[in-house]
Amino acid sequence: MDKTLLSIGHGYSARALAARLIPQGWRILGTTRSADNADEIAATGVEPVVWPGADLGALIAEVPNILVSAGPGPDGDPVLNAVADDIARAAPNLSWLGYLSTTGVYGDHGGDWVDETTPLTPSTKRGHARVAAEARWQAIPDLPLHIFRLAGIYGPGRGPFAKVRAGTARRIIKDGQVFSRIHVADIAQALDLSLHHPDPGAIYNLCDDDPAPPEDVIAHAAELLGLPVSPAIAIEDADMTPMARSFYAESKKVRNDRIKQALGWQPSFPTYRVGLAAMVASES
Repeated sequence: MDKTLLSIGHGYSARALAARLIPQGWRILGTTRSADNADEIAATGVEPVVWPGADLGALIAEVPNILVSAGPGPDGDPVLNAVADDIARAAPNLSWLGYLSTTGVYGDHGGDWVDETTPLTPSTKRGHARVAAEARWQAIPDLPLHIFRLAGIYGPGRGPFAKVRAGTARRIIKDGQVFSRIHVADIAQALDLSLHHPDPGAIYNLCDDDPAPPEDVIAHAAELLGLPVSPAIAIEDADMTPMARSFYAESKKVRNDRIKQALGWQPSFPTYRVGLAAMVASES
């Protein structure tokens, strides 16, 4: 197995994967839009690639494995907009390509369960953009594509604790609202398993085993820190940005049975309680 991975859009989840793969002897090349971030990336053992700027097409022709974390923008998928022809030419020679999508492609299901067979009926602009991006990737012939639909991501440096400590966390209440979540370390574990057991065409939901109302997560975070639980605010009375309000437009519980059965994946953080407790423990 050629242990080389090109990580396009080397962000939070990709960095967690790199931290897992490098000790296994992998060579990771990670793209960044800013040369200012190159030293930070290099310090993690990843070879930084400033793009736009670098000849990404040449790299795509050379590597056997690619992870795409860059999401679609107003003009669609930025990777395919720039290097679709290079991807298509390289497709027959690739071993694995992972595309990080979102469970937002399923839209609103009134708190009911969804799985990978659920029709894609997004209700937000971001969700529609993701559906379109997935379809563009799926249309490339001979591409060993693996789509990972991620629930809300949390982990070290990303979670409710900073806002709880600052006193800015809000427990916004909307009847029946429920979200699924995923710890970043469990994303990395799933991607690692998939890299070692490719199944071109596979689509996997990545989420924990405990969908929960967002206000419960905020309350539990406060309890772990020994701080007061913020008062509840009805969503009708909450002052929210359009972006924040859009997250409450969809309510669903996401199943993860497929990846468990296909790859033997088991989340190390099966509930937000376990995940948040581990984060507090690591800080101390």
